[in-house]
Amino acid sequence: MSTKIETRIVNGINLHTIETDKFKTNTIVLHIRAPLSKETVTKRALIPYILQNGTESFSTRQELRSHLDELYGATLNVDVSKKGENQILSFRMDVANENYLKDKTPLLEETIKLLSEIILKPALENGLFQSTIVANEKRNLKQRIQSIFDDKIRYANMRITEEMCKEEPYGLSVWGYEEEIDAVTPELLFEQYQKMLQNDEIDLYIVGDVGIEKINHLVTKYFSFQNDRQVLRIEHKQEEKQVAEEKVIFEEQDIKQGKLHIGFRTNVTFNDEDYFAMQMFNGLFGGFSHSKLFMNVREKASLAYYASSRFESHKGILMVMSGIEFKNYEQAVSIIKDQLKSMQNGEFTDSEISQTKAVIKNQILETVDVAKGYVELLYHNAVADKSRQIEDWLDGIESVTKDDIVKVGQKVYLDTIYFLKGKEE
Repeated sequence: MSTKIETRIVNGINLHTIETDKFKTNTIVLHIRAPLSKETVTKRALIPYILQNGTESFSTRQELRSHLDELYGATLNVDVSKKGENQILSFRMDVANENYLKDKTPLLEETIKLLSEIILKPALENGLFQSTIVANEKRNLKQRIQSIFDDKIRYANMRITEEMCKEEPYGLSVWGYEEEIDAVTPELLFEQYQKMLQNDEIDLYIVGDVGIEKINHLVTKYFSFQNDRQVLRIEHKQEEKQVAEEKVIFEEQDIKQGKLHIGFRTNVTFNDEDYFAMQMFNGLFGGFSHSKLFMNVREKASLAYYASSRFESHKGILMVMSGIEFKNYEQAVSIIKDQLKSMQNGEFTDSEISQTKAVIKNQILETVDVAKGYVELLYHNAVADKSRQIEDWLDGIESVTKDDIVKVGQKVYLDTIYFLKGKEE
C-alpha cells in the first residue's frame, strides 16, 4: 500500500493530492478559511448552505441531487467549524473511483467540475442569491443555533468559550448570532460571498487512487479563481495569556443535571515543540477512560455522569467537561483542581504513559484509515502553517518523556469555571 502526498498552488488555491490505493472511492474536501470576525461570522455561516442549493447548470437543489445520483451516487456535505481563530467553511464530496467500475464515465472529472460550479457558479436571480433560498437558509440557521441551546453540553461549551475568550475572536460562535440573521439580505450575502472568493485561504484535498498530474490538470481546468486574490491570513504568534484571577460564572436554567465546564490556558499550540507533550498531558488528565478525571471524578467519587478533557490545539485551551448533581459543585471543582496538581507533580506511572501513547497512536492510525480523517489530520498543517506527516505524529508521541509531560503541565492554569445549574426551588 503506497501513499504519495503533493501540495502545490494552482490558480491561487492550495491543492493537496493524496495518491493512495487504500480507498476504492475518491474523496474531495474543500476548506475555505478566514479569520473569525463579529461583522462576518453570521453571514459566512449561511454561505455553504446557500451554495449547495443549486448552480448555473443545476438550478435547484433537486436537480443538483439528481445529478449526484447519476454520478454513481456521489455525495455532497457542507459544514461550518472553527480551528483556533479561524472560521472554516467546508465542502466534501465522495465518489466511486471509475478505475474499479466497468462503466468508464469520468466520475472524478465530473465531480471536480461540479464542485467548482457549486463554488464559482451558484444559481442566481438578478445577479444575487435567490431570495427564497436565502429565506429558507436563514430559517435553518436559526434552528441550528436553537439546537445548541437545546443540547446543554454544547450550550455549556459555547458559553464557557464566550466568557473565557470575551475579548478574543475565539469567543465568537461559529454559527453566528440569531439576532443578526433577519438583517442579512441577498445583497449583503452575495457581497460576503464575493469577498470570500477574493480573500479567503482555500485548501483543496483530493484523496484516492488518482494520478497527481491528472489532478493538477483537472483542478487547473475547472478552478479558475482570479489571479489577483488577496488572501487574509492570521499571524501565528501565540501571545502568552496571563489571568489575574479565575472567573466563575453561574447560570440557571430549568434543567435536571448540572454542566460544569472548566477552561484552562496552556500557552501551547500545534506550532510548538511541546505540542506532543501537551497531547499526552491531556490524555492522562482527562482524554481517555483511564485518565485521572474519569477515574477520580466519575468512578471513585461517583460525582459525575461524565468527566473528560479536550485540548484545542490551535488556540491552546484545555477544556474540562463534566455533568454533575447541582449539590456536588464544590466537591467536583475541588477534585478537578486536585487532579491538575497531581498531573503537575508527576503523579502518574510509566504504565499509564505507555497506555496513553498506545491509545493516541491507535487513534491517529484509525483516523488515517478513513479518507475524511486523513484530510482533517493534514489540514492541521495548513491552519498552523506547519509540516507534520503521519510518521512525525507517531514518532512525536512515542518520544515524549515523563519529564516532558510534567514540564508542559507547569504551563497549564485555570482561567474560567462555568456552571449551568437548575433554578432554585
